[in-house]
Amino acid sequence: MKKILFLSNTANFSKFNIPYMRWFKEQGWQVDYCSPGEETVPDCDNQYSISIARSPFSLKNVKAYFELKKILKENNYDILHCHTPMGGVLGRLAANDLRKKHKIKVIYTAHGFHFYKGAPLINWLVYYPVEKWLAHKTDVLITINKEDYERAQTFKAGKIVYVPGVGVNMGKLGSRTKSRESKREELSLKSDDFVILSVGELIPRKNHALMLETLSLLKNKIGLENIQFLICGCGILEEVLKKKADSLGIADHVHFLGYRNDIGEICSASDLFVLMSLQEGLSVALMEAMACKVPVICSRIRGNTDLIESGKTGEIVDNKPSELADAILKLKNGSSLADLYTRNAAETVKKFDLSSVEPEMREIYLREMTFG
Repeated sequence: MKKILFLSNTANFSKFNIPYMRWFKEQGWQVDYCSPGEETVPDCDNQYSISIARSPFSLKNVKAYFELKKILKENNYDILHCHTPMGGVLGRLAANDLRKKHKIKVIYTAHGFHFYKGAPLINWLVYYPVEKWLAHKTDVLITINKEDYERAQTFKAGKIVYVPGVGVNMGKLGSRTKSRESKREELSLKSDDFVILSVGELIPRKNHALMLETLSLLKNKIGLENIQFLICGCGILEEVLKKKADSLGIADHVHFLGYRNDIGEICSASDLFVLMSLQEGLSVALMEAMACKVPVICSRIRGNTDLIESGKTGEIVDNKPSELADAILKLKNGSSLADLYTRNAAETVKKFDLSSVEPEMREIYLREMTFG
């Protein structure tokens, strides 16, 4: 029996792999999953928990390397598919000897290189040489945005391919069980509230603080007394952001909703989606908002610019509260413009739908292995 191992530094990442895990099982393969934590991953034969840390400087990753190497050696996999930066580093290092001895194929999906246009110098000094070196130990390097694909052309991986994201299930997003009104009622929102939504971990690179500062500029504007800001996500900055909202006098306008599995319904209850991240690979949350026909404002960064064309499918602005405030007012007061953006965005995002991405991923797998 042929075998594949999916590897990431979070079990939550399994949701992007499930369609392919099911497909491999249909081909008669053994499908295993490896990540930190004890969260159960569906559609796999064996699940392994190892101590991968997100920080490349954590000593936990030394232990994780040896744990992973043992798993690979004992199972004699045909394919290792790595996701996330540290999953990619540890996976390719641990599998290096097996590539020579047992011909294991190593695939790495880069969900956004840490070196990018405008990235801090330290990112280039630390991550760029590591990724360039590890490319030699990679049979297929998959990039999900145009900037990373162009950058990777200087690497010496077996193959370098571009796939438009991880695939968003548009059909699932469309199957909402609650109307806009009932969802607002559930979230303690009024029918005439102007609701802005952001989705993402409460960590520095998601830059939620910028929206809080912008909200403090807008809440006293005529017609915006009822502005409300929803944040879906968990993370280390939750208490910091709550204190900031309180200090800015906007705590009554900010709602921390935590991790949610009903993003489609929350999108339907919102008037505007804002994503002002400092760094993205290709934002699933942004694609979901586009698919749900919510007008979008986002930051001018790699990944976002793959999805949004400013003035056509949304607004792209610099990370300044005043610019973001102007864009919010522009869309709130311009319903015909917002309608134009949502129509165009819904059409654009179709090429990132799972139905488009999944066949491309299957082709990659098929090129690497002969299925028996």
